[in-house]
Amino acid sequence: MADFHPGYVLNAFIFALLGIVLFIIAFAILDKLTPYALWQEIVEKQNVALAVLVGAMSLGMCVIIAAAVH
Repeated sequence: MADFHPGYVLNAFIFALLGIVLFIIAFAILDKLTPYALWQEIVEKQNVALAVLVGAMSLGMCVIIAAAVH
């Protein structure tokens, strides 16, 4: 069994928080770059294709951010 150090938990929390903040910033930039309001298109107009596209782009951004933070 690996040695447990309290600093590992703190490091994991800091990197998780950093990843979430970077994702929110990246998603806000993506929303500003699109010519329409993403939330309105997905929720109010029920645009499923856009929801799938935004979900795939979100996963891609998360993988990139996770690799960069790790």
